[in-house]
Amino acid sequence: MWRGPTALRMRPPTRYFEGVEPDELDWKIINILSEESVPNSTIGEALGVSEGTVRARLKKLKEAGVLQVRALINPDVLAQKQLMLIGMKVAETRLLETKAQEVAALAGVLSVSIASGRYDLIAEVLTDSNRGLVKFLTEGLSTIEGIQSSESFIMLKSYGKYV
Repeated sequence: MWRGPTALRMRPPTRYFEGVEPDELDWKIINILSEESVPNSTIGEALGVSEGTVRARLKKLKEAGVLQVRALINPDVLAQKQLMLIGMKVAETRLLETKAQEVAALAGVLSVSIASGRYDLIAEVLTDSNRGLVKFLTEGLSTIEGIQSSESFIMLKSYGKYV
């Protein structure tokens, strides 16, 4: 059984995407890829299935929106880029999902989460330095009606973070 460097084990989500319910083999593949990038043939050997089976499973999971496979980079090595979190309050709770989707569509937004606590939404944003933050706030975020207020948190240095 594949253990990988951290032996991280993901659990199935409570909701499934586009009718795809990952099975035990899918979760084994996801767990291997969550730990490191390895060829499909290596995954197949570790799980006792063919490379074609792994490829087909990954295609199904990608198409259903369950999985993305991509290269990530440490934000500290990105010259002239600034990583930040932006906490936002939404005027009406019933608009949370709509506003989250609108914010997610803005340039530079890596992710948006609906959160509990002080802020309704928290966005992870990568911009071109501090000027990029000003542009994001004044030309991007300010165009979304229903965002009552926001607070920006500039990440000065990140540990174990890849974007």
